Amino acid sequence: MSRMVRHYVHQFGQKLAHRQGEDTIRSDGLKIHLSAKELVFLGVGRNLGAGLYIVVGAVAKYVAGPATIICFLVVGLSSLLSRLCYVEFEARVSRSSSAYVCSYVMMGQLWAFIVGWNIILLFVIATACTASAWRYAFDSLTGDHISQALERTVPLHVPYFLATCADFFALGLVLLFTGLLALGVPESARVYRVFTGINLLVLSFIILSGFIKGDPHNWKLTKQDYALATAVFTHSLGPPGAGGFVPFDFEGVVRGAATCFYAFVGFAAIATRERGDIKLQRSISLISLLMCFVAYFGVSAALTLMVPYYQIHHHSPLPEAFLHVGWGPARYVVAVGVLCALTSSLLGDMFPMSRLIRAMAEDGLLFQGLAKVCGHKEIPVVAIMSSGSLAGIMALLFEFSDIADLMVVASLLTYSMVSVSVLGLRYQPDQNLSKSKKTEEETEMELVLQGRPLDSEPEAAASNILKNLWFPTSTTPTQKSAQIVYGCAFLLVLLLTLLSLVLAQWPSQVFSGDPVLTTVAVLLLLLITGVTAIIWRQPQSPTPLMFRVPALPVLPLVSIFVNVYLMMQMTSRTWTLFGVWNAIGFAIYFGYGIRHSLEENNEPQPPASTSQTLD
Repeated sequence: MSRMVRHYVHQFGQKLAHRQGEDTIRSDGLKIHLSAKELVFLGVGRNLGAGLYIVVGAVAKYVAGPATIICFLVVGLSSLLSRLCYVEFEARVSRSSSAYVCSYVMMGQLWAFIVGWNIILLFVIATACTASAWRYAFDSLTGDHISQALERTVPLHVPYFLATCADFFALGLVLLFTGLLALGVPESARVYRVFTGINLLVLSFIILSGFIKGDPHNWKLTKQDYALATAVFTHSLGPPGAGGFVPFDFEGVVRGAATCFYAFVGFAAIATRERGDIKLQRSISLISLLMCFVAYFGVSAALTLMVPYYQIHHHSPLPEAFLHVGWGPARYVVAVGVLCALTSSLLGDMFPMSRLIRAMAEDGLLFQGLAKVCGHKEIPVVAIMSSGSLAGIMALLFEFSDIADLMVVASLLTYSMVSVSVLGLRYQPDQNLSKSKKTEEETEMELVLQGRPLDSEPEAAASNILKNLWFPTSTTPTQKSAQIVYGCAFLLVLLLTLLSLVLAQWPSQVFSGDPVLTTVAVLLLLLITGVTAIIWRQPQSPTPLMFRVPALPVLPLVSIFVNVYLMMQMTSRTWTLFGVWNAIGFAIYFGYGIRHSLEENNEPQPPASTSQTLD
């Protein structure tokens, strides 16, 4: 009986860790011809949307004040670290740049499903948020008549759970763009590029105008200035904090950075037509990242110079900022840029979402009906309509602020999983050498056991394990060294999570010298340093790659720590919604995907071709 249980558990574990062969990667049938310039536009346009025109104002008004520019600096560095890990991960699978496909090939089925399922959440929430932001921007031009009409006709009356009113405007917008994508990708891509170009021109105007009309005193505001504003300002004011450049202290900067990560979640959508050209892909990613950081830095600085942070309009910060400084006509120019930016961002969110759903459905991890295509262009109409409908429902029922953090958590988790993957894969043995290395290890173990008496076997085994931790027996990775690295990597994730939790929940006590919390933090740091040193001592794979993350294992671990620390800033409400989404995903995987994916894997595979999945 026990042998049957062990066999069943072993077989089940093999199912979870099943890897897709690189030669079985499928094409989604969409022929995309994008130049390097167009790919930069794709990355920039995808990120310069609601994060720039809505999140900047909300963070500056309620969370960080003028220190919002520091928030974007922190998030930009975090995104850079994650993106470097992402590029090496892509370099290992030359036939695809999809994080889901790369995870399936390199890490196994369950890992890939978690990555793919959370990327779907990322795109669904991004689509819903962008549609809501589009309505906010358009509504500001009409004097908030749309919001007032919706509140009168379709109020929901469910506080702290749903929006104050059903946003049928955002729902209609999502369905409109869903239909546009269903008509064909080439037409949608052209419209997308036009809107991105207009967005960049308007952004340049905003930054230059902001520095011309800005007042440096707005970075040195006091409580007296706030008292004067309450007497003359008719709209609701944000909290004053302590005034100055950092009115909400270090905690405000950290919380603001967590929210501002919304602005950098779109770099997973950048993928090149030439899958093997990793240098081009890396250059495009870094150029896009730099351009987006400059835009966010410049806009947040200009906005907080033009308007006192507590007077910033929550839903339409940039057009209202020009009205505040006396440039009323300019607000319409800005509004055009806002709508174009949000339109291109909306297309950028929906553009890859349906392809990822189709890829997972073709692999059997999601329902097979989602993989159906129509027409000679093989457009995944079912995936487009289903994902668009889900995003539309989210936009209909939820407020922007209630679901934006959910997207941030999904993005941070995905980036962290990619960093963990890079850390483990660098120390994996080459598949062609793994069998011979395993034979050498078995022979060495047999000699050790033959040369020692039976009563000393436990001591010899313990001594051998400790020796291998610090003095590996081989200069190239072996199965044993790879197991050590994977064990240490997951232990480090646990330790970094505990450290992030302590620093996020009790920062002032830790840094003020609380004996218990400070001791816990120091012990965690010592353990993290020791386990990192063990990984550092293990041999790395000599397999050549087009790009390798520098300073391993430190850089991926720093990336993981920053991502997890930012995740710890989220509210319990956000974590509850995130848990519900992943519970649904695991129910689909264990109830449907794990069985149907195996049936698909046992069938003859079609001829391999280049994957076009953009995630």
